[in-house]
Amino acid sequence: MSEVSVDPWFIEWFDSPYYHILYDHRDHREAEFFMKNLVAYLQLKKGEKILDLPCGKGRHALYLNKLGYDVIGADLSENSIRYAKQFENEQLKFEQHDMREPFTTKFKAIFNLFTSFGYFDSQQENIAVLKNLKNGLEPNGYLVIDFMNVNYVQKHLVQRETIVKKGIHFNISRTLNNDFILKRISFNIGEKAFNYTEKVAFLPYNRLKQMVKAANLSIKNCFGDYDLSPFNENDSQRLILILS
Repeated sequence: MSEVSVDPWFIEWFDSPYYHILYDHRDHREAEFFMKNLVAYLQLKKGEKILDLPCGKGRHALYLNKLGYDVIGADLSENSIRYAKQFENEQLKFEQHDMREPFTTKFKAIFNLFTSFGYFDSQQENIAVLKNLKNGLEPNGYLVIDFMNVNYVQKHLVQRETIVKKGIHFNISRTLNNDFILKRISFNIGEKAFNYTEKVAFLPYNRLKQMVKAANLSIKNCFGDYDLSPFNENDSQRLILILS
């Protein structure tokens, strides 16, 4: 049996059609609920520029545009951007972009959503991403980091499971240490064995605060869910930072 190996993980996996098959259950209503709460809290005015990075296939960007904002969705995945471009209009654009690269455009708000931070091996690379995001903000702009609460994940970690989507048996294992949360995904298509890995830095609130400070950002508020309830280090499922 032949085997397909993929590396680096965030380029190959996010650009793979199998990524979108596995995660086809993502809730558009939940995304819209979160965006509506977020723009109301930030008091963003219609027509202001928002960057959704990384945007995937554009579910958050599409709704933000419907709310009246001038939105750019950016993602490293060529396939995701190609798909999202069918929805473009005068105030909604999609482009391929690596978050480790600086921006030329400035935004009133930049949204980094659904645990799209902490992908890189070194803390300095992740801090460099924060600095790039900060440099993309207009004066008095806001950066929103929607991360997982690793304390909650640690307590509720499902070590092994199999998820069946479109006839594909995705075998998933999860491990956790002080540096990373690793999810290994394996499945067969015919005679080919596919193996992917998701690797996200293990970042408790205190460690994230240190990185935010190193990027010369300040924390304006911290929420624990998409209702924008106060963050609780033990019980909150999300860690949503409002930065400037």
